[in-house]
Amino acid sequence: MLLHLGMSGRLTIGRAGTNATPPAHEHLVLETDSGARAGLVDPRRFGMVDLVRTSEEDRHRLLAHLGMEPLSDAMTGPALADLFRGRRSPIKSALLDQKLIAGLGNIYVCEALFRCGIHPERQACTLTKEENAALAEAIPQILEQAIASGGSSLRDYVQADGTKGGFQDLHLVYGREGAPCPNCGAGSPILRMTQSGRSTFFCPTCQK
Repeated sequence: MLLHLGMSGRLTIGRAGTNATPPAHEHLVLETDSGARAGLVDPRRFGMVDLVRTSEEDRHRLLAHLGMEPLSDAMTGPALADLFRGRRSPIKSALLDQKLIAGLGNIYVCEALFRCGIHPERQACTLTKEENAALAEAIPQILEQAIASGGSSLRDYVQADGTKGGFQDLHLVYGREGAPCPNCGAGSPILRMTQSGRSTFFCPTCQK
């Protein structure tokens, strides 16, 4: 089973047979023999569910074009250097390109670039060996921290049990426009700019 949550979809996990009122926008319910209940809540209807043979999974139309898995052993400095070679697009845009690296969202790219001291407008092909290595180390660390914290609840995102995530409390730059930089202090507040229609948060002092 291939399940895509779209932009704002989520799974609610609970017990079957509790006679509780189903949540709004619940479009699919799965119940197991052991009494578990999983519901797909998708207000915008951008999600999808499909059945696919395991042997054909990598060729599915939603998966075949995806890039590197950032939590796999493939995430290395040399691998990033290969991906970015010849790419003059901003590094922020390159990291968000799902055909290069799958699963990196706007929040986590902003956080990774800040931790590595890389300006989001730098051309991807100009990153040094050391900067690629730093990104390859920071990206999995940030994703693992976010997963352990239950994700970032900024608007309507909640975890499967209905509780909010906690990673938004650990953001160093994202959503902190005007706040002091956690590295260099109040003398250099966090700035926000727009790249490809997305908000980018960065420190102009730490990220030259």
